[in-house]
Amino acid sequence: MNIQIFGTKKSSDARKAERWFKERRIRFQYVNLQEKEISKGELRSVAQAVGGTGALIDERAKDSYAVALLRHTPEGMLLDKLLENQQVLRLPIVRNGRQATVGYAPDVWKTWT
Repeated sequence: MNIQIFGTKKSSDARKAERWFKERRIRFQYVNLQEKEISKGELRSVAQAVGGTGALIDERAKDSYAVALLRHTPEGMLLDKLLENQQVLRLPIVRNGRQATVGYAPDVWKTWT
């Protein structure tokens, strides 16, 4: 099992995900998106696993202008626009190989162990 958690220290759901894996003594790699952005290949892989790029957008993000911009972006351009506006990604993004979740999803993570 190769768990990666993408989040920020300000994201309460990312902190909860980190705590969930620590409590179960499951090793993971934490990627702080404030220090290192997610790559296009990683984001594409996550989007495929969660049912499309639309699932990656946090509708409640503070940057409401970027959220509105992304809502009106054609699907073919959405991945590139998400890479430019990573502050609106729904966090945490948790990957286990080709499987992935966005948001706090312990019910799914249980099936990985």
